[in-house]
Amino acid sequence: MPPPVTIPVTISATTPIRPQPGILYIALYQGGASNIPGHGAPLKLSSNENPFGPSPGAVEAMAAAVLESNRYPSTDHGELRGAIADIHGLKAEQIICGAGSDEVIHWLNQAYAGPGDEVLYTQHGFGMYPIAALAAGAMPVQVAERDRVVDVDTLIEALTEDTRLIFIANPSNPCATMLASDEVERLADAVPDQCLLILDGAYVEFAQGHDGGKALVETRNNVVMTRTFSKVYGLGGLRVGYGYGPRHVIDTLNRIRGPFNLSGIALAGAEAAARDVDWVAECTRINADERARLVGGFRQLGIACDDSHANFVLARFADEATADAANAHLKSDGIIVRATKSYGLPHCLRVTVGRPEDNTRVLASLSAMVAT
Repeated sequence: MPPPVTIPVTISATTPIRPQPGILYIALYQGGASNIPGHGAPLKLSSNENPFGPSPGAVEAMAAAVLESNRYPSTDHGELRGAIADIHGLKAEQIICGAGSDEVIHWLNQAYAGPGDEVLYTQHGFGMYPIAALAAGAMPVQVAERDRVVDVDTLIEALTEDTRLIFIANPSNPCATMLASDEVERLADAVPDQCLLILDGAYVEFAQGHDGGKALVETRNNVVMTRTFSKVYGLGGLRVGYGYGPRHVIDTLNRIRGPFNLSGIALAGAEAAARDVDWVAECTRINADERARLVGGFRQLGIACDDSHANFVLARFADEATADAANAHLKSDGIIVRATKSYGLPHCLRVTVGRPEDNTRVLASLSAMVAT
């Protein structure tokens, strides 16, 4: 394993009470900032949240559920799983719901990886992949990408007899790039029998025409997809996500899932959000229009960026110093975006696609910086 990271823990060198292997190697996950000193109500575009919030139907359902807070929630999440299955054409018995897709990622590591095992993830992959692997005592193995896109050949070359899990986000975070369906299938073909391929589809609703891995899950024995209600559904504060996989995997994960891991409020809100397809369609339509405007605006300013398949754009600057200057300038204008140094992209900033007026502010701010 790599050397332990420097984090504020108070463990005496002489105490026999020690955490499990791997835990002290975890660098704590850093979420997007939410405040700027001196700005009372900054524009937050750092966490890829839906700027329009949850649907009115979801808000109403959550308000009603508050009145039932004295009751324990459902243990099998049957109504929510049924709604997800209805909307996406999935099999309800192959769905497991968690506190965000993060919890499903942790379960997969807990159940299938441990000391001596390897967990593959890509160069600019979501920070929770190595954290969950280390928490399970497994070795996270980072695999290079090609021009900020998952490289299937490099992943295949990295496979060993110790590989137990492979995580890829499609669309990716923080790059917003997309691996073509035939390439995902080629990767699935190469996955050895003892290994699970995990397709993280947190942003797949914004990549119209893609199923997030549904077809592969239903035709393979070792592919799992994860999804979340935190992005397009506007429910990041509720913490609801789900996994869809082979029955043997879902049955295994249910053995370690807490019986009341989701509150009644979360279950009600997520079910209503899933069924409000018109709200989702409108949010994705506006996102597509505004995303194109941001990409075009950045390029006109000489700021490089790939075509985005998510609800954010990764802006690439000439170097780290220029990215830092742009970040500081945006902050001075009361705008919070996400620096991506921890993702190995120190010369980039990740900008959430906001409301039309939000994106106008971002472009105006950067335009003023470029003009100086």
